[in-house]
Amino acid sequence: MPLYEYDCPSCGPFDALGKVAASAEPRDCPRCGTASPRVILTMPAVLAMDAGLRRAHATNERSAHAPAVSTAESRAHKHGPGCACCGGGKGKSRAVTAADGSKTFPADRPWMISH
Repeated sequence: MPLYEYDCPSCGPFDALGKVAASAEPRDCPRCGTASPRVILTMPAVLAMDAGLRRAHATNERSAHAPAVSTAESRAHKHGPGCACCGGGKGKSRAVTAADGSKTFPADRPWMISH
């Protein structure tokens, strides 16, 4: 639960934990019991965060709105980078293709499934 700030008209500001769904509702003052409105007195401590954590938050925010694949060239490749069948791989593929078109990797782990 997030920590919200409230301002009691007689006692002054106080903090209280509350549900996000009830964030706009007034809260009773712990000292006098008066219904107090929610206020924003302090700025969020985004700049005081560790740089790595700030980058992680920015990445999560971007990924919620932007697709991971955004260029026409990257959308054209159905497989990941370095895939031998798309021409991006180096050298010869280790896959052995059967007459029916199925692929096997005899030198690799037998339980692996090819794309």
